[in-house]
Amino acid sequence: MKIYSIFRSIQGEGVTIGAPTVFIRTSGCPLRCTYCDTAKAFDEGEEKSLDDIIAKVDGMKARIVCLTGGEPLAQKDAFKLIERLLGNHIAVVVETSGAVPLDEMPCDENLSISMDIKCPSSGESGRMLFQNIELLGPTDQLKFVIADRSDYDFAKKVIDENEPKCEVIFTPVGGKELKALAEWVLEDGLEVRVLPQLHKFIWGDEDNR
Repeated sequence: MKIYSIFRSIQGEGVTIGAPTVFIRTSGCPLRCTYCDTAKAFDEGEEKSLDDIIAKVDGMKARIVCLTGGEPLAQKDAFKLIERLLGNHIAVVVETSGAVPLDEMPCDENLSISMDIKCPSSGESGRMLFQNIELLGPTDQLKFVIADRSDYDFAKKVIDENEPKCEVIFTPVGGKELKALAEWVLEDGLEVRVLPQLHKFIWGDEDNR
């Protein structure tokens, strides 16, 4: 697999926010979101065998591994890597966009899918596979990165039409400006979590993920 970086940090997003986590960041992504904060991972990186990846992760004594990108599921060996990590009794979080099919994802109590549905401001909302939402269960999470009221209304419509069976998370673009988004959620009585990107508060825009 082509890997951009493997590193230990604090999970900045989603339901495991704040948890020490080992991140495997893959290279490459079929999307080009306008607000992408990891564009370096589009092209940079080096080829690593699954054995090398597992050895690096084991050396970091990981309890939680987050497979992220880029888009990790765009690589043909991603599912093999997930199965090997799970076989080592590691809790695995897979961060993926809603543009890649989830049909081949293994079923395991230690696996959590964190799927990001792209809103209109991303420029990629037309590429989402909404049938993926049906495959998400109680241990998974559905995320929306929201820039403005148009994005918010889009996210609300997706939730209404698909009735996800998992946690739903709203995060502002940039990860910090929470007030307007929180007020919209409260006004509409939505049962979603409004969360920041914690790493942005800790490290700013440094390349720590």
